[in-house]
Formats: sequence, C-alpha cells, structure tokens
Amino acid sequence: MHKFIFFFLIFTVSLVAQTKMSQTEAESLRKKVKEKAESTKTITSDFIQYKHLDFLSNDIESSGKLAFKAPDIVKWEYVRPFSYSVLFRDEKLFVNDDGNKSNMDLSSNKVFKQLNQLITASISGDMFIMEQFHIDYFKEADSSVVHFRPKDAQFAEFIKAFHITFSNSGAVTAVKMIEPSDDYTQIVFSNRTENQSIPDAVFAQ
Repeated sequence: MHKFIFFFLIFTVSLVAQTKMSQTEAESLRKKVKEKAESTKTITSDFIQYKHLDFLSNDIESSGKLAFKAPDIVKWEYVRPFSYSVLFRDEKLFVNDDGNKSNMDLSSNKVFKQLNQLITASISGDMFIMEQFHIDYFKEADSSVVHFRPKDAQFAEFIKAFHITFSNSGAVTAVKMIEPSDDYTQIVFSNRTENQSIPDAVFAQ
C-alpha cells in the first residue's frame, strides 16, 4: 500500500509566496486547463520523483517516464534506481515490479479508485468538478498552484492534500502529495510532448 502511494504525485518548490486567486482568476484558470486538456489526446513526459521523509537527511530520488492516452490510460514507468511500472487501464491497476506482475480491480478499492480518478482528471482537465475535494487556487510567479483537500475521512487517512502546479498554457508541470504525517512525494515533469502517436506496446499489460 505504502509503496503504491509513493508514486502519487508530485512537485512544486516554492521560492516565492503563494497568493490566493480571485474568483475571476480561478475561473480563468479552470477554463484554460479544460481547453488544454480537450486538445490533448496523448502525453509523454520524463519525470523526477522526490520522496521526503522527516527522519532522512536527504530525499529519496527516482526517475522515469509517464505516458497518457485519452481518455484514461496512464502508465508510470520508473527506470532509476529500480525498474517498476504502474499502469491504470480499464478500471484496473497493473503492476510490474522488475518482472513480478500483479493487478488489482480498482472498482473494489475506494481509496485506489479515488487516486486513479484524480490522476486521470488532472490530465483530462476535469479535476475542478470533483466534489470529493475542497479546492483552493493560488498564483505563484509564472505558475498557478491548486490545492485539493479530500472530504472523505477514509481517503484523508492516506492523503492530507494534493498540490497541482500548472504552466501558463494550462499544462500540469508538477504535483505534490502530502501525507497526514506531513511527509510528501513530489514529482517534476520535463520534456513533455503532446499528441504524438504512442505504440500500443507501451500500454501492454
């Protein structure tokens, strides 16, 4: 469970203060993100993940590649320092731990299902209508940062908040997942490409 949760999600290092958005600014961001998502059919991106634990002096760092295909197929492939992949497809989770494969029916697990919904919604641009979260909007230098706090008590036992960072174009550039202990997982995306053909083999089970 904990190993799985480590993969979700992601990064923003705040070197300047965040300022809360006005209602007009928040509406403008929602519109921009939705328009961006509607025009995006595939995404590939490199990422670096940082796992912060208070009892460690340095963050645990790993890296890999993300692949997304509309409407809701997402694959996280870790390549350093270990080989590990997680595929969300057809309401199922497929895990490949260096050749050891397993799968889970997401519909039977409420917490995992909510995680998957947030992940795919953050790419599709539909996360702003998810009623299971309290949502706050902030601006920070050249980025926008949106905080999601789960309303569901069971979900909140695992995740205190999500912070998703958007570029000026409305693309997700970083995500941060904060646990109830205030430890967190951060992922920064780079080398993003959109609407290029992705071979079916990438999403093979």
